[in-house]
Amino acid sequence: MPDPSPRSNPSPARNVYSFGITSFFNDTATEMAYWVLPAFLVSLGAGPAQLGVIEGIAESVASFAKLFSGYLTDRLDRRKPLVVAGYFVANAVKPLLAVVTAWWHILLIRFTDRLAKGVRGAPRDVMVAESVGKDKLGSAYGLIQSLDSAGAIAGPLLALVLLARLGIRSVFWAAAIPGALCVLVALFGIRETKRSLDDGHPKPENNAVPALPSNGLPGAFYVVLIAVTLFSLGNSSDMFLVMRAQNVGIPVSLAPLLGLVFNVTYTLGSWPAGWFSDHFSRRRIAATGYLIFAGVYFVFGRAPSTLAIWISMAVYGLYYALTQPVLKALVVETVAQEIRGRALGIYFFLSSGATLAASLMTGILWKHYGAGVAFYLSAALAAASALMLALSSMQRT
Repeated sequence: MPDPSPRSNPSPARNVYSFGITSFFNDTATEMAYWVLPAFLVSLGAGPAQLGVIEGIAESVASFAKLFSGYLTDRLDRRKPLVVAGYFVANAVKPLLAVVTAWWHILLIRFTDRLAKGVRGAPRDVMVAESVGKDKLGSAYGLIQSLDSAGAIAGPLLALVLLARLGIRSVFWAAAIPGALCVLVALFGIRETKRSLDDGHPKPENNAVPALPSNGLPGAFYVVLIAVTLFSLGNSSDMFLVMRAQNVGIPVSLAPLLGLVFNVTYTLGSWPAGWFSDHFSRRRIAATGYLIFAGVYFVFGRAPSTLAIWISMAVYGLYYALTQPVLKALVVETVAQEIRGRALGIYFFLSSGATLAASLMTGILWKHYGAGVAFYLSAALAAASALMLALSSMQRT
């Protein structure tokens, strides 16, 4: 199919808002299904171990897809077809959850969904970076993330209504509607960006050091990468938080509301966090997010009451807001423009791969030693990663 949008330098506002609206509809569809999956798995006779396998394998394929698409992004003149295809495939398979009869069917669907997400991630983020200057990277990623998490508010709300009236499987069928809108906006709203090494963008933040080969990655990038990977080794699927909440006494019917609670904070915080990262240290902002994560997981490990769980889920949104858009901006500005896709691909690959290990490890630890041990370990790894980012920030000032 020919690209309906001409290849031109898009206005920053058009592309950023188009990506944001696309993310809104995509996350609406995703979150409608995501927060009811634990209960759906239980109804099929599965539990924490199967959830760990599903989420672990899903993140594994996503990590390899992100690595491949990152390298591919730096070699393609047109990134939009890859982005649109990723959104199309992901939203085509979600409604199939309505007809599954075994837990391994869910595994296949999650596998395909995460594969599609991995393929579209790096080209999308590079296109965003090419649409704005370095001084607005955080704001751009933050705005897109705010709209994305706004969809994660709409999704659980719609799921709650459908659960009360029609049951779990109706939620999966209904997810096809925002999914279709997502693909349409991506197809007709996003504009290709021009690749140019001399496009007026400021040089990477490490331009004071001796010039590196065009395919070389600077030391500053590896410091960020090590901290993110260490953190991700404790960052298991959020579905374990949902399962823990149900274990403490929060009803299955309120599972989508857990997603709503933390996504409200996530939505409200992402754009301001991105803006602040354009004016202050991105490393320190991300380190603060990791500390918040550590506190939330510590509370989930203790699980003193259902009220503590609800409050912790609200605070959990701050972790996402302070890390997701900020770390992407940090990676992009740390490397040369011609290898942004490669850097993002490696960043996504290692963080997703570590998340695979985290999900599998959490499932095993929960089964043999209880939920507390698994959550305490995640909190400790997050605190160590925060310290690493904070120290690297001090060394740069």
